[in-house]
Amino acid sequence: MTFTFGIYPGGLLGDDTGLIEPARPDDPARIAAALRELQGDAPELIVRAYRLFPDGAHTPERPEQYAVEGRKLDLVLQFRERGGELAGWLDFVRRTVRAEGGRLACVQICEEPNVDLPPVDGSIPNVRRALVEGVIAAKEEASACGYDRLAVGFNAAPSFGAAADTFWGELGKLADERFHRALDYVGVDFFPDVFRSVPSDQLAGAVRAVLTAFRGDALPRAGIGPTVPLRICENGWPTGPGRSEARQAEVVEEVVRTAAGLAAELTITGYTFFALRDADSAGPGLFHHFGLLRDDYTRKPAFDVYRELVGELTLGSDAP
Repeated sequence: MTFTFGIYPGGLLGDDTGLIEPARPDDPARIAAALRELQGDAPELIVRAYRLFPDGAHTPERPEQYAVEGRKLDLVLQFRERGGELAGWLDFVRRTVRAEGGRLACVQICEEPNVDLPPVDGSIPNVRRALVEGVIAAKEEASACGYDRLAVGFNAAPSFGAAADTFWGELGKLADERFHRALDYVGVDFFPDVFRSVPSDQLAGAVRAVLTAFRGDALPRAGIGPTVPLRICENGWPTGPGRSEARQAEVVEEVVRTAAGLAAELTITGYTFFALRDADSAGPGLFHHFGLLRDDYTRKPAFDVYRELVGELTLGSDAP
């Protein structure tokens, strides 16, 4: 089993109220240089990007420019049809796979469909059906086009109590045999010690607990078995007031090593960091400061830590 790494390279992101525009526009040349350095001698690095239905907007812009030198895209197709109408959605999924499949490592159908917040797809009616039918359509198109290595999946955030029962239970009712045959992975987005404080000596345990519960409790409710791989699709730790750059570097190392150490036990096949650069290094909120780089592309200590982890854990073993 291989363990691959990735990163979201753009400055645009969302918080619990909407989108945050970056203080400085993306600089493709600096992004490409940073990606090249993070990848080092690793045979691949996955570049995360988002494309919205129905308008087709991308973030970052022109993500295909980064899918070079052994890098491929982890492309998220977001279902943003406000009325929840499915007309055109499956054609959008199929067209994207047909046109982009050669540069894709993964295609993710919907973004956090279990989270009811404005920037993500759980706020859109009919999202569960869009997810199930989109996974089937993407896999059928990939097979028809000969993109046999293109992984099709979806992601979710950890949820608990009634919210978990509702999402995973309803997904399980919609998911038929075609869906389960088409599903290559499930992604998990989680941010320990960001929105709720975790003592430093309990961080590794918190990571293990979240990933173990997601595998052993959430996925079985939808009939998703233990052999379907997990990918950590979004994880990060912001700097800013009261949150030092030195601590960010420590958290990155501990979380990545913990996740990689669980790879064989939980069938985890990859990890993607969110994000390459800050949205606004002078901004007041948590969401402005997630980057390994500041918004002027100068590096924080965590950049070098992540670069070294990519080299060690990608090249050091096929089964970390």
